Order: sequence, then C-alpha cells, then structure tokens
Amino acid sequence: MITIYLICFVLGLTLSLLATFTGLGRVHFGHLHFGHTPVHAKASHAGSLSAVNGFTLPAFLCWFGGAGYLLRTYTGFVMPLVMLLAVVSGLAGAGIIYVALFKFLLPRERVLNPEDTRMDGVVARVSDEIRAGGGIGEILFSQTGALRGSPARSETGEPIARGTEVVVLRYAKGVAYVSPLEELTQWQREEG
Repeated sequence: MITIYLICFVLGLTLSLLATFTGLGRVHFGHLHFGHTPVHAKASHAGSLSAVNGFTLPAFLCWFGGAGYLLRTYTGFVMPLVMLLAVVSGLAGAGIIYVALFKFLLPRERVLNPEDTRMDGVVARVSDEIRAGGGIGEILFSQTGALRGSPARSETGEPIARGTEVVVLRYAKGVAYVSPLEELTQWQREEG
C-alpha cells in the first residue's frame, strides 16, 4: 500500500505542475456519466470550470498520496485509519485549491473583446522621441487597466518630441502610426 500512496503523490504532484505551468488544468470533468445516470459536479458562477477539474483532482491525489505515505511509514496507525486520514487530507488539499480558484482567481478573470485591445484611436504620450523620416520612437498609453508601451512612427514623417500627446491612427506589424493630438483637434476645428 505504501507504493500506491507514493505513486499517487508523484502522479498528483506531476499533474499539478503540468496544470499550473501549461494551462491543462482547464480540462474539467463537470458532467461525469455512469451508465445512464448523469452525476453533475457543482459549477461556479464565475466560469465554466467545475469543482472536479484539472487543478483539484491532481491536488487531491498529491495530498492523499503524501499523507498516506507519511502516515503508513511513520505512524503505527492501522490501515483503515491511514486510508481515512489520507482521504480527508486529499479532500482538504483539493478544497484549498478549489477555494483559491473560485474565490480569488476566477472572479477576477475575464475574456477580452477585440475592442479592449484595439489600437486605433488610442491617446498616448511619446516617451521616446519619434525622429523625422520614419524613425521609430515609443509611446506609452493605458489600456485594460495597465500601462503599456509600443514602438511608434509619425504618420506624416515629421518628428514628434518627447512628452507630446498623440493619437494612434493605425497599427501595423507591431508599430503604431501616430499624429499629435493637438494637430488633429486643430484640423477638426478648421473642418467644423
């Protein structure tokens, strides 16, 4: 039985690391079917990830195996008590992961729309001078609640000094093509 506990621990630890670093934990077992009777795991309102998923199942195996191995090896407990304590430990470990996911991480997760990261029309500030004749500088702007930067060129080929507010007119191949905001507002006044 010690070997089974050790295998569960190593398998659970390996699968937990894979789920954490590769995103494979998003695989879930929300609707397990045994025969013709569906057994539904409780799903959270925060997302489509069920309580039995690629994060909690490996955590259960890891804690179950680790506790079972330690209790069987270093205590004089009888086999049924070791099994019971290992199952309780596994459920506690999976419960901790479940609470961490559904109470702290998933409620803050959201799917971005293409409009959230659209560059056309973004107002930015030049952080590194854009030189004349197609030279590349840098702009800083706020998007999706974070400060971001991008390489930038002047749309007209004119130099743009550091600290100038600009508007992104187009974005191609990772470079924002910008024009000073003041020039655009002046042009709109003349047109209007």
